[in-house]
Amino acid sequence: MEKVGLRKKFIGDKAFYKRVLAVSVPIMIQSGISSFVSLLDNIMVGRVGTEQMSGVAIVNQIIFVFYLCIFGGLAGAGIFTAQYFGSEDEEGIKKTFRYKLWMGVILVGIAVLVFVFFGDNLISLYLNGSQDSGDLAAALEYGSGYLKIMLIGLPAFAVVQIYANTLRECGETVVPMRAGVIALLVNLVFNYILIFGKFGFPALGVDGAAIATVLSRFVELAVVVTWAHRHTNDRCSYLKGVYKTVRVPLSLVKRIFIKGSPLLVNEALWSAGMAMLAQSYSLRGLNVVAAYNISNTIYGVFSVIFFAMGDAIAIIIGQHLGAKRFEQARDEDNKIIAFAVFIAVISGVFIFISSFFFPLIYNTTPESKHIAAQFLMVEAFVAPMIALMHTTYFTLRSGGKTIVTFLFDSVFMWVVSVPLAFVLSRFTNLYVIWVFVIVEMANLIKCVIGIVLVRKGVWMNNIVE
Repeated sequence: MEKVGLRKKFIGDKAFYKRVLAVSVPIMIQSGISSFVSLLDNIMVGRVGTEQMSGVAIVNQIIFVFYLCIFGGLAGAGIFTAQYFGSEDEEGIKKTFRYKLWMGVILVGIAVLVFVFFGDNLISLYLNGSQDSGDLAAALEYGSGYLKIMLIGLPAFAVVQIYANTLRECGETVVPMRAGVIALLVNLVFNYILIFGKFGFPALGVDGAAIATVLSRFVELAVVVTWAHRHTNDRCSYLKGVYKTVRVPLSLVKRIFIKGSPLLVNEALWSAGMAMLAQSYSLRGLNVVAAYNISNTIYGVFSVIFFAMGDAIAIIIGQHLGAKRFEQARDEDNKIIAFAVFIAVISGVFIFISSFFFPLIYNTTPESKHIAAQFLMVEAFVAPMIALMHTTYFTLRSGGKTIVTFLFDSVFMWVVSVPLAFVLSRFTNLYVIWVFVIVEMANLIKCVIGIVLVRKGVWMNNIVE
């Protein structure tokens, strides 16, 4: 009887998985292709040299902070959007969309100012204490040039996320996927042409990679915005007349800000924490910078499958909560979390297998390849734990428990993970992989906390009534 009870609690029927996959597969495909193209992009830059790849990797780590600030800044309004959609309130969706526009303008403005005036200083944080023969000055030069071009694409990225997130929160996941696929193909083709100088174009190397990425951002923007405004009479009726005003009622701004600001601060601090972890590992040398970049890129290809389950929770569970289907929300949330962990176990097997041959593709030092393989083996082992953390985080967020998610995510990062990496990298001679293992295994604490909070049901709230 107990086995039957557990099976009923954590395993759904065919109809359930069909609904989950209908939401998550388009996101998986978009993210998967994005990660795969990033892998090919990474390999192309890596074929040029270790310093070029390291410079690009460092800039991407810094810009990653901006990306997550955008995700966090929009996420608070996104909780309201999903619940407004569940309660069939189109006017509410319009207001949350306008709030997202204002948030995008503010965050892009701050990011451009920071990167213009402090970009080189931020890159230099990763180029100190090298224990190998890497050319740090060259890596800084390549990274600086790459960053200047990438700044042009930041506004396009923000607007794409505003539209794509709104479409997903309202049940339309295929269109953002199509736009992402088109953009990524553009990125891949122009990477090849501009990095290596094909078809009569000059070989621009790192600058070519940046130009291709920026171009793809604007292509994606054109596809998403054009489709959305061509369907305001049917599937996107909530966007009809959305630009008649940019005003958002102050009462709603306060409500979104109260729920959303912890998410923005959380994403900013969490991504900054991830950047600090990378910076701590980088103290072991430029080979480690290259290796960490290789492993994260390959890991990203496989992890998109279970990470998409977090988006499924945000959409499906958020809509249940908006419609006050609380017991259904609890039941399906348990099943999605279990499904994500199961998928992560399978993904971990493939990540482990990939560690034996993927790093060999790169034109970098044997030491970088060896360290990259070891990073991947550890990431394969911890993948189920990461999936559990990710889905419990999105569960808490779907019900508006943003203060709790802030404590769960960023506070833990800066109280436990960052200090661990800081101390171990600077005050011990531990091999970088052992530092990485210790930092990752500390996340077991988060898993326990996440399970307890989800089981208590503190997240089961309707916040739009």
